[in-house]
Amino acid sequence: MTATTRLMARKRFLPLMVTQFFNAFNDNLYRYAALFFVVYTVYNDESTEGTFSGFASFIFILPFVLFSALAGQLADTRDKAAIIRVVKLCEIGWVMLGALGLYMAWQGIAVHTFAIPLLLLVTFLAATQSTFLGPIKYAILPQHLKKEEVLAGTGLIEAGTYIAILAGTILAGIIPVEWAIVGIILTALVGYASARFVPDAPPQSDYEMHFPLIEPFAANTKNRLMRWLGYPFVAIADQFVMSTRLVKETTRNREIFLSIIAISFFWTIGAVLFVLFLPLAKNQLFAAQDVASLFLVIFSLGIAIGSVCINALLKGDVSARFSTISVVVMGGFVLGFYLIAKAWPENPTGELLTWTDWIFEPLAVPLSLMLFGITTAGGMFVVPLYAFLTTRCADDAASRTIAANNILNSLGMVIGSAVAMGLSAIGIPVVDQLMLVAAMTIISAWLGRQLYNAEREASAGGAPGFS
Repeated sequence: MTATTRLMARKRFLPLMVTQFFNAFNDNLYRYAALFFVVYTVYNDESTEGTFSGFASFIFILPFVLFSALAGQLADTRDKAAIIRVVKLCEIGWVMLGALGLYMAWQGIAVHTFAIPLLLLVTFLAATQSTFLGPIKYAILPQHLKKEEVLAGTGLIEAGTYIAILAGTILAGIIPVEWAIVGIILTALVGYASARFVPDAPPQSDYEMHFPLIEPFAANTKNRLMRWLGYPFVAIADQFVMSTRLVKETTRNREIFLSIIAISFFWTIGAVLFVLFLPLAKNQLFAAQDVASLFLVIFSLGIAIGSVCINALLKGDVSARFSTISVVVMGGFVLGFYLIAKAWPENPTGELLTWTDWIFEPLAVPLSLMLFGITTAGGMFVVPLYAFLTTRCADDAASRTIAANNILNSLGMVIGSAVAMGLSAIGIPVVDQLMLVAAMTIISAWLGRQLYNAEREASAGGAPGFS
């Protein structure tokens, strides 16, 4: 039995793995059930579809920018397992609202005036839940696992997350919307049940939460500020200040900072790809909803397999030595994907092809292999970088480090989504935007090399300055 399979049998790891799995599964089942329904049923224009897809991505990313600092502080000052249980209980509430929005859209009730805005609101709430779980799912690992198990645990969490995305995306693309309504409710209940078995993880220091905008004032002035400005405004403004401070703290450790920048740039690339997938599938490849779902499945499966492969190559060692070559290979596959998509034959009938017809297209298999290569290489690039975040920081700062990572990841994804939307708005075809992705992998390769240099300098006892 390998270290990875042994971990799956441990009570200190399995409940967390199950809880995280169902969390990612439910997010994607709901998110893509809503997205597929709107893109393929409500709208019928590439520009409008691209705009909606980009806006939905923006709404999903926004909570990570707003609340990551608060989430990181909470995770470092409260019992992480207790936070998981509270957040999973709240999930039951948002899925009820999501079920209502899906039902109204399905029945054609106030689709544009109420149902779609409600679906977007619930997307925001689902992302808020993930924002608060994000710092915990990695930061809790060093607390429950042995040092030599952390990389394996990180790989399992990452692989499990993408397998859950895979399963949720598959179901969202092939089941009727009414089944998705039932599915998100049942999954929320199962996720909460598993969360109750996550072992306690109390804070590891006496670190206290800080609210820098109001702390300098006397108690009566604080109360007036809260009353005049409103607690939500003050709290959100406070989090922007804390976000800046959290990110600044990471610059003190070169390995951590470069890891965060490299991860963020990777997800900027990922955001562009996610925005392009549905319009590309529908309008360039003449593919129906289930084929678009298949693309997202391949994306998730590739990263999951890449996560496991890099763990086997590194043999438990947290290192960036394969990062540069991984992302170079990824760029080569992106270029291949672009060339095949560009050569895709016209569809004279104008009808969208279901996956049973699409897979018999001459270029379908090579296109799918290119996409699988992109994501497998991407998984091999990004997984060790997450392990850097929890193994190169102080024990009592792991959650805040992950939160700082989430903040910059989110900003990168916002920029990536905005760029893709902007290019579509000025008339650049979706397929040609893939060349932007290929070019961005060159920068990722440079960042990976910088991180490996920093790793070697740290191992040799060198100075932490930038080269």
